[in-house]
Amino acid sequence: MKISPHKHQQIRLKNWAITLALLCLVGALAWLSTRYSAETDITKNNTNSLSQASQKLLESLPDKIQLTAYIKKDPGLRSQIAQLVERYKRHKVDLSLAFIDPDSQPEKARELNIGATGAIIVEYQGRTEKLNFIDEPSLTNALLQLANANERWVTLLTGHGERAPDGIANFDLGQFGKELDRRKIKAQSINLAAMPAIPYNSALLVLSAPAVPLLTGEIELIKRYIRQGGNLLLLTDPGNHYLDALLQTLGLRQLPGTLVDSSSKLYGINDPSFVLTSEYIPHPITQGFQTLTLYPVAAALEISEETDFQPVELLKSAEKSWTETGPIAGKILFDADGDEKQGPLAFAYALTRPSTSSGQAQEQRIVVVGDGDFLSNAYLGNVGNLDMGLRMINWLIHDDRFIDIPAKIATDKSLQLSQINVAIIGFGFLVVIPLLLMGTGFYIWRKRKQR
Repeated sequence: MKISPHKHQQIRLKNWAITLALLCLVGALAWLSTRYSAETDITKNNTNSLSQASQKLLESLPDKIQLTAYIKKDPGLRSQIAQLVERYKRHKVDLSLAFIDPDSQPEKARELNIGATGAIIVEYQGRTEKLNFIDEPSLTNALLQLANANERWVTLLTGHGERAPDGIANFDLGQFGKELDRRKIKAQSINLAAMPAIPYNSALLVLSAPAVPLLTGEIELIKRYIRQGGNLLLLTDPGNHYLDALLQTLGLRQLPGTLVDSSSKLYGINDPSFVLTSEYIPHPITQGFQTLTLYPVAAALEISEETDFQPVELLKSAEKSWTETGPIAGKILFDADGDEKQGPLAFAYALTRPSTSSGQAQEQRIVVVGDGDFLSNAYLGNVGNLDMGLRMINWLIHDDRFIDIPAKIATDKSLQLSQINVAIIGFGFLVVIPLLLMGTGFYIWRKRKQR
């Protein structure tokens, strides 16, 4: 079929029109890319995005954040800092970054004690923090420090074999104390036998399963503290009755036996005294919390109808749980004819009531947990225990805006491979790839020899 010159001209014009349209589209997209940006983090753990903890913290900071980087004119280093800060600016538009060469302002550099490697000054609400090294954990921690204008004090009772807030033993609370310190929550110990008064600057009193009985005078001091509207965190253990008088004051009773959960085997735990919680009753402490928490050797609690407090069952065991009054060894079964009670059972309560303290408008807040181990050094790192502990403390000291900020700031950068994946990778690199190379070489050699 012969195409006429007119038809040829129409085809050429059509091709030119399509080419021009494509060029205009590419040009428009190129122009739009200079005005707007869109990014997607395809890494498994969102390594190139801000962690949830950092995002939550930025949401809680209403005022402007100023970062001043006293860094020499190193384009590579400045670019890395700018890229990190840009992640923060996506979630907080009034965060700004300025670069200053320390050599251009030597007096200011000496005033801020900035060394030869430089430093970054973070300013918020007139307060500053200096960073000699910057990454997401260090910058978010600095912002967390600046968010708290004042130090808060938490008092832990000692002198009766309680867990130490700075101890390094497995049963101590040293790691939890460090996490509190990072948030400007200072832990102080008190022995009421030596100093018969709870410090006035204490926002919270913590009782952690004493190993010996408290003196009568100490019990009366703590009862007076509760009557005056003081906030309290009470941790007890199965079989520990040294705090029963205080529990009775709060309208609570510890059930006999140890709480056991037969469903813990589903999570690979063979010890039935380990209680796992994955579902939480709505409460400010548990709002938005979806992580498992682990409670080793817990006691069930029961609330009285005559309590002066407004109670909420904060933590409950699963349906396949009960209070085991016998030894936890071998195969154990629920005894319906004895004192054992079938789950689900509450083992933590949150109590509130209007504060009776003069001039204090805040409500009184108390948390009672039938397990003194979940915040210890041995178990703090398990699943969501640290987050739960920090949520309890923030709620108890009325730092409600920080309750929903997760503890973990740095994203997980470790690569975890199953044994099958490791075997496949090893087989591929050690066997498959060398055989392919040898086969390719043999094929090329045969082809050349046949010429």
